[in-house]
Amino acid sequence: MPPVIDIEKCLGCGTCEECPGDLIYMHEVDGREVAYIKYPEECWYCGSCRQDCPAEAITIEFTPMMLTI
Repeated sequence: MPPVIDIEKCLGCGTCEECPGDLIYMHEVDGREVAYIKYPEECWYCGSCRQDCPAEAITIEFTPMMLTI
């Protein structure tokens, strides 16, 4: 499952756009900039977006299969 961005928490700072896979972009929702995952199927699950987000707006859920790798 790709990262999930809670747009209610998102500050629109763009920090997550530094994604090493170039998957996260900003777009306008209700008159403010928020992040979204443009290519979720290409996520590496590195966690840099979640770790760097100052608002803790990004979560990553790992499936049981992924945890055994």
